[in-house]
Amino acid sequence: MQNAHVRKGANLMGDHNSSPDQRVTAIVQKIIRDRSISVCNPIRSDHKLIEIGLRSLDLARLVLLVENEFDLEIPSVDITPANFQSVSTVTQLVRKLVSM
Repeated sequence: MQNAHVRKGANLMGDHNSSPDQRVTAIVQKIIRDRSISVCNPIRSDHKLIEIGLRSLDLARLVLLVENEFDLEIPSVDITPANFQSVSTVTQLVRKLVSM
């Protein structure tokens, strides 16, 4: 199993003191805004990202934004549909990689 490469640097979505869940939610909200996706309700951590309206290119962008936000490199073995299914699954992946 490959280890995540943790980098020092940028935090694009806000405060390092925000929880990983809040930071991942902010990233998803940015993608939704940038793509003008209409979402009636606030995003919950268990919402399926595909059902919200994100597509494959959005999910690829999500990977890159998460890497930048948390200053880490996600190993290719961890870039799976299961890990990028919802805010909750992305947050679980980030917590796992940061603790390595």
